Amino acid sequence: MNFPNALHGSKRAVLKDVFGFEQFRPGQEKAVDAVLAGRNVLTVMPTGSGKSLCFQVPALVLGGLTVVVSPLVALMQDQVAALRLAGVAADTINSSRTREDNVAAWRRAASGETRLLYLSPERLMTEPMLAALNKIDVRLIAIDEAHCISQWGPAFRPEYEALSRLRDLFGTVPIIALTATADEATRADIVARLFGNPVDQIVLGFDRPNIKLTVAAKQEWKKQLLAFVQSHAGQSGIVYCLSRKKTEEAAELLVEHGVKALAYHAGMSKDDREANQNAFMSEAYTVMCATIAFGMGIDKSDVRFVVHADLPASLESYYQEIGRAGRDGEPADAHMLFGLGDIRMRRVFIEQEESSDDRKRREHQRLAALIGYCESPGCRRRVLLKYFGEPSEPCGNCDVCLDPVALTEGTKDAQLVLALIQSTGERSGGGHIVDILRGVESEKIVSAGHNRLRGFGAGASRKKEDWRSLIRQLVGSGLLNHDVAGFGGLSLTEEGKALSRGERAFHYRPDTARRVLRKERPGTIPKPVTSEQSVLLAALKKLRLEIAGKRHLPAYLIFSDRSLLEMARHQPGNLHEFAMINGVGASKLRDFGAQFLAAIVAHREHVSEA
Repeated sequence: MNFPNALHGSKRAVLKDVFGFEQFRPGQEKAVDAVLAGRNVLTVMPTGSGKSLCFQVPALVLGGLTVVVSPLVALMQDQVAALRLAGVAADTINSSRTREDNVAAWRRAASGETRLLYLSPERLMTEPMLAALNKIDVRLIAIDEAHCISQWGPAFRPEYEALSRLRDLFGTVPIIALTATADEATRADIVARLFGNPVDQIVLGFDRPNIKLTVAAKQEWKKQLLAFVQSHAGQSGIVYCLSRKKTEEAAELLVEHGVKALAYHAGMSKDDREANQNAFMSEAYTVMCATIAFGMGIDKSDVRFVVHADLPASLESYYQEIGRAGRDGEPADAHMLFGLGDIRMRRVFIEQEESSDDRKRREHQRLAALIGYCESPGCRRRVLLKYFGEPSEPCGNCDVCLDPVALTEGTKDAQLVLALIQSTGERSGGGHIVDILRGVESEKIVSAGHNRLRGFGAGASRKKEDWRSLIRQLVGSGLLNHDVAGFGGLSLTEEGKALSRGERAFHYRPDTARRVLRKERPGTIPKPVTSEQSVLLAALKKLRLEIAGKRHLPAYLIFSDRSLLEMARHQPGNLHEFAMINGVGASKLRDFGAQFLAAIVAHREHVSEA
């Protein structure tokens, strides 16, 4: 069913009739209401929380055309396919399609037939496209993965920066920007670049308490990876690697040891990538070894672990990537291997990037925050959530909480650092403080008179990296604030001031990146369904894969794992009951209801005969 040009009923009617959901999830309705009231919105919601409905529902209520800006062709095509399966007139114009297909898509949009049109920023921000869109009935602009505006940089995707023109070009048309991960600095950057005026910010909590967080010193990565995956036998997971070569090496290693593992990276053919993605989404106990090219838009609910075989780019990237685990709410693991070589490589990547000195400075600060997380002497989740501006108590579900490591007394060294930060006006970054500690008479230090400070040269006997690590741990422990949005200046928190006054002690973790790997604890396989329901779930996944193959679509677009799990648990007996399953809208009920009901009935009959 394709919806007409006129307004299509209420937001709740659209939610139920089109998308098959009885209720909005947290944050969704607030975003929908703001858009329907004509206000601009920035929505930050965790991965898997249903961000797309925040613009898809108002798009159908408002009528006219909604333009959706998306960074990846594959992501656009998947979302368009998913909307069409739900009976929504959606389309995309992109470089992977023929000119004839793109022209036909534009004609449908211009005639009023299309409700949502997906475009890349490069396609949207051309003068002909902007001029053409200005002549038709655009009611809403949605910018997906909005953190790319800030984090990818103008040298990589200059058209993302050009999106700032939209507010002037389309006047009163509301804009909604959406992302799963954005710290305070990134949010401020998005608002300044994209909106330039007050905007409704809807930021949900960042905590994913079911994900256990662990970091281990990288020694022999292949042995460590194999040991971790084997300790999670019978589970699906994702292994992130920095290079295409390492991705393939990781997959080959796991396959050699009996693990069903696949590779995914941009160097593979489109067909091979799609085949591996479909296998991962549909087959149980599969491990995907991938670069960051994999994951955006993926909705597989039973991913039990995410391993970072290399250091991710930032805490934002890390948070987004581990968020692909445990979407069903069951226990999951996020495990990172961390070594000094990773730090050096990341610093080189930042310096080699064709971007401004200001952007490089910010990226180095973000890297420092990530390293501080890896080196934290206290609860990792507190460090992670604090980075996103969310206070928390020790979680009891990270390696530091569950298996505390031996710490070194460092109160006097910490007080020396804090005293120098105060003496320099709480404006200097960590590198400048370390140079003062080690007695470096640089031009900057001499001109500021910092070579005359009492602590100048007091730490000359210790290596630069030791002092850097200690400062990062002071930040991670909540004793120092690090101004990532500004010039990286360090300032004392209230707890830091208490330490400087001698009212508390400080212990830190030495040689974090070099410490010996701790033995992993075997994971436990959660059992969200009974053994009988598991058999049905496998049959439903097989049917989903067959239908997807015939339609040349990724399997998860037919039904999400969450919907299949609900079918296996409740085993509806007729179309009315089937329509009550979350994710079953009118179109999917019509197109797929009979086939899935037949599979459920066949399963019941088999069980009754057994």
